[in-house]
Amino acid sequence: LPGPPFTHQQTPHKMVYYGQTSCEQDTERYLDVMKYVFSCYKKEVPLIINTMGWVKGDGLLLLIDIIRLLSPSHVVQMDVCDWKAMAPLTPEHIHLRAGLHTKGKQQPKCKQLDVDTAESWKCSEGEDVSVLQYKLLYVHPEFPRAGVAGEARVHSGILRDMSILGYLGHLQYPDIGAVLPLHSLVPYQVPFSAVALRVIHTDVAPTNIMYAVNASWVGLCCIPDEVRCQTDGPVLLTQTPVCDCLGFGIVRGVDMEKKLYHILTPVPPENLRLVNCLLLGNIAIPNCVLVGQQGIEGEIPYVTSDYNYSI
Repeated sequence: LPGPPFTHQQTPHKMVYYGQTSCEQDTERYLDVMKYVFSCYKKEVPLIINTMGWVKGDGLLLLIDIIRLLSPSHVVQMDVCDWKAMAPLTPEHIHLRAGLHTKGKQQPKCKQLDVDTAESWKCSEGEDVSVLQYKLLYVHPEFPRAGVAGEARVHSGILRDMSILGYLGHLQYPDIGAVLPLHSLVPYQVPFSAVALRVIHTDVAPTNIMYAVNASWVGLCCIPDEVRCQTDGPVLLTQTPVCDCLGFGIVRGVDMEKKLYHILTPVPPENLRLVNCLLLGNIAIPNCVLVGQQGIEGEIPYVTSDYNYSI
């Protein structure tokens, strides 16, 4: 309501870096992340859950999982104009329908008693017949092309880039007036031994991990386990943790001799002290940041068409 998301960014109460723009490849982790974030909700204030627009196939089944797991008080279902409407997501529908990772409840076997008894129906012992109790608000738009897919993916990519640029704007010095390029900003130096590394969205050979991390957008995270370094090399995690993300940064350089990451981030130092994990996902730095750097003589850093496909 206040405008596009990049115009009013705020620090969240609890955040996990999922690392991908779609959860299609790892829906189980998506649900684990959702449950982890939802666990901090104390029900002191109303909570609006903004679900995805993926409501076909596995997306609908995942939505059923989400409704079943989070037990909302209201569900707002917006229909799509000029498209075959999906079934209303009533509590009874969610109760019986199997989701992607959760099972629906079968109709209980009941036996009818005498009409004189206090209970006219009695269900088999031990069967769970509880149905989610929420109010369904069904909205049917009258204007054409409402909810039509196709342009959403392009728009979401632009808005995502704008959000990243808005976040990076906090690196600028407000008293200077001019916008400084990233290579003019002083980075933090982080020892290899101080943080663990994990690439979320794909498998990267340990020998190539620094190629992947260099000049990348990373989530600055906090894992409960102490980071222990057995060698001089980077600390690599074998599994993606579900953990708190305290903010984001750019690894603007890697010093292999001094074993240091050079990281640019607007996260305040008191929060950076808690960071002990860098998560690299499938989120790229906007091209304009790299291509539009001012004051560069010769080849632009990190921008080239001459690279090694084997890496």
